[in-house]
Amino acid sequence: MKFLDQAKVYIRSGDGGRGSVSFRREKFIEFGGPDGGDGGRGGDVWVEAVDGLNTLIDYRYQQHFRAKTGVHGMGRNRTGAKGADVVLKVPAGTQVYEEDNETLICDLTEVGQRFLLAKGGNGGFGNQHFKTSTNQAPRHANPGLPGDEKTIWLRLKLIADAGLVGLPNAGKSTFLASVSAAKPKIADYPFTTLHPNLGVARIDAREFVIADIPGLIEGAHEGVGIGDRFLGHVERTRVLLHLVSAQEESPAKAYKTVRAELEAYGNGLAEKPEIVALCQADTLDAEGRKKKLASLKRAAGRTPLMLSAVSGEGVEAALRSLMAEIEGAREEAPAGADERWQR
Repeated sequence: MKFLDQAKVYIRSGDGGRGSVSFRREKFIEFGGPDGGDGGRGGDVWVEAVDGLNTLIDYRYQQHFRAKTGVHGMGRNRTGAKGADVVLKVPAGTQVYEEDNETLICDLTEVGQRFLLAKGGNGGFGNQHFKTSTNQAPRHANPGLPGDEKTIWLRLKLIADAGLVGLPNAGKSTFLASVSAAKPKIADYPFTTLHPNLGVARIDAREFVIADIPGLIEGAHEGVGIGDRFLGHVERTRVLLHLVSAQEESPAKAYKTVRAELEAYGNGLAEKPEIVALCQADTLDAEGRKKKLASLKRAAGRTPLMLSAVSGEGVEAALRSLMAEIEGAREEAPAGADERWQR
């Protein structure tokens, strides 16, 4: 399945059905009077977070969604049926934005959440509503109100507890593969990872989700390399594991490069709890370890972990550090009491 984390969609709710102009005509009924029914309300457009999805690929092939028009009113005071709703099914973690791609409409963080994007138009009144003492036989009814239409953006931000960041070839995918059942592509050239990967890690009978994103290079916030568009997938994480390759000539420079990109991206990433690790430690001798660990410690302002996903060195310590940060983080507040939410 291809990965797609952003889609532009046009939606339109249904128009209301028109009211009916009708009169009761029955044998032996001298004064029948108007009996035109009301039109039905137009269908709504909802967005719902469902289980089993992790991409917006469905919205590459269909971008227009229209709810049904309400059924028109009929004689004998029969009200038309409501038009059928349209439900946009998306993965948990999807945000919905206005057409400007900046104004947030809703954020679906849990499976089962539903939000009303466009309400259907009300049905028109039938002629029974317009009967008065001076107008016993009204010959007009209301048309239904038109539905709402708009263009929206769907933007997926994966929900994970921990995120892996670092330069290309820092060992992020290797670490993810070693601690979970995920099978990300691993190779000895830059930008092996082209889209985010998720894996479930287990430590001390507890589990948490790790997100691996493509590597960052200097100038990523300006579009260099793959850019920083995938950083959105670690915005929801509670802690970042910053991996610095032991094969870097200057671990301090590598660390500062990634930190600069996180700060340039904003959205609170630079303020997240961070665990720093010198990765691929199995490639260094004792002297090399000491030298590069000291360089990274000066840049990070803390003692980094020594880590090797290949030999397993420091892996459990890294997982326990991540779990401690995750459990210490406060739960996010639930969605507000907006009447457009449905649970």
